[in-house]
Order: sequence, then C-alpha cells, then structure tokens
Amino acid sequence: MDRRAFLATSGLAAIAPIDLVRLVTPTAAREVPAQISSREIAQLKSLADVIHRQDNEYGGGGAVRELARAAITWGASLLPAPCPEPLRLELLASVSRLGIVVGASQFDAYAHDDARVSFRLAAECAEEAGEWHLRAKTYSFMARQEIWIGDPDTGLTHAEKGLVRSDRLTATEQAMLHTARARAFAKMHDVANTLRAVGEADAAFERSNPAEDPPWMAYYDYAQHHGDTAHALFDLAIHADEDPGQAARRFNIAVKGHGNAFARSRAISQTKLASLIMAKGDDPRHAVVLGHHALDNVGKLTSCRAADDLRELARFAGQHRRLSEAGDLRERIATTVQA
Repeated sequence: MDRRAFLATSGLAAIAPIDLVRLVTPTAAREVPAQISSREIAQLKSLADVIHRQDNEYGGGGAVRELARAAITWGASLLPAPCPEPLRLELLASVSRLGIVVGASQFDAYAHDDARVSFRLAAECAEEAGEWHLRAKTYSFMARQEIWIGDPDTGLTHAEKGLVRSDRLTATEQAMLHTARARAFAKMHDVANTLRAVGEADAAFERSNPAEDPPWMAYYDYAQHHGDTAHALFDLAIHADEDPGQAARRFNIAVKGHGNAFARSRAISQTKLASLIMAKGDDPRHAVVLGHHALDNVGKLTSCRAADDLRELARFAGQHRRLSEAGDLRERIATTVQA
C-alpha cells in the first residue's frame, strides 16, 4: 500500500502493522540548515534537556530510545554545516551535551554499540570545543558503561582519563569520577583501592559547591553521591565479605533523597538495598518489603539496568526457599521483567 492509497481509504483495519510502519517512515531527505544559527543551538540544548528528563523518569527504552536516536542523528548532521565562527564552539558543546544524554539512554536500554558511538561523538566534540566539564562527564559515562558490562579495567582507564587536569574540574565532577574509579576497583574485588577511591570521592564531595557546577551536574547531589558510592561498597560486601553496613546506610540515604524526577535511581537503590539485606542481612522479610517498594517504582520504567538488578534480587531471594514471602517476591519480579 502506498501513501495515496492510504489517504484514499477510511480505516486501519485492513492494513498490516508492517505497512503502517512503512507508511509513516519519512521519505523526504533530512533537513539541514544552509547555515547554523542560534536557533539550531537552542534546539540542541532543548532536546538534551528533554531526553535527560525522560530518561531519568522512564528509562532509556521505548519512546525515549526512539527520540534519542533521531535527535543524535540530527545533531551529528549539523556538524558539517556552515557555521559562523562565533557560534562554532557553542555548536560543538551543544552536540557534545546531546551525545552524553543520548548515550546514557542507549546505555540504559543496552544498545551498547550505539551508546559507544554517541559517547565518542560527545568526547570528540568536547575536546575540539575545549570543554573540560563536558569531557569529564563523557568519560564518566564511558567508564560506567564498561564497568557495567564487565570490563572494569577499561572503565578505570576512562575514569582516569576524565580526571586529567582535575584542576580544571569542579569538586563535584571530581567526586563523580572518583566514584567511577571506586566502582571499577570494586568489580575487580580490590578492597584497598576501592575504599581509597570512595574516600577520595567523599573528600571531593565535601568541597562541592553547586554554584560552581555546570547545569548538567545538578543531578549529582547528596542522594546521588551516596547511591553511587554504595554500589562500590555493595560489590565489596557481596564478593569480598566486607561489612555491608556502609553500603546499606548509603543506599538508604539515596532512596530517601531521590525525588520522582529520578525514579530510576531511586528504584535501583531500593533494589540494591533489598539485595544487600537479602544476601547479607538477618531480616529477609524486611528485604522483601523493600523489594516490593522497588517494584512499585520500576513499574513504569523501560530500564534494562533496573530489570537486571531485579533479576539479581530474585536470585538472592532464592536463597530463602522456606520463606513464602520471598517466593512471592520472586514471582512478582518474574512477571515484571517479562512484561
């Protein structure tokens, strides 16, 4: 069926879904301006804000993934376009910022190759623009992605690259990158270096002054810092038999501090806290309650990371076969992650 035939008919019932997709696929060439203006730069910034907000609230899948994919394609297409010299650095910085938020959403949706491309684009644009703050943020995400998929050594390298010329970074950015280092060391089960990196992250965060930070660092607040460092301490508790108390305390702070705008972060911290108590605590029933709270938050998310953390919680709950509540939690998790 072609478009004219579709427009001549009155109803969708006879049209196969694949035909509908083909019908709404654009046929016109992508619009690229004859010359970059402040309008395109404003649109890039607005897109980055929207994707960042949607990603944190709903996760990187579904509509967010499609929006992100189209946005980064359009953003990259602007780079070869003629651009007045006074706007060139701002264009590069805006594309870099967009690449960061798009890469983050692709990472959350496990589109890892796409995320690497977006992060690399962000890093190259930040380097060319001389934007040390965007460069640091990009390498932080690159580190976290590699750590998450099981390559902490590469993740540590990215985190160390992000800390190059740390004198040009704010204390909050330094804390963010030291936390990434801690998470890499923890995945390597390197207790001493993990604790040292957590201490360096804490020391940097104590010097944090939000007034000095770029706008996109506003997310890295008291709750975020404690949740991020808790992840490193969680791995030490689970895999190196370290005291789980510090990780639990920090996850509690994160859960209480994250608002609805950061529903994914709150749900992940709730899930990890439940897993920690289920695996290392003496009150599995409390862990079950926490797990259900996490599921209440995860319900509207399209986050592959959140789903994987729930699967981990289900495995820990499986250690308590005689506890019927743990079995009920496992069943609810199975239903949720398959939905």
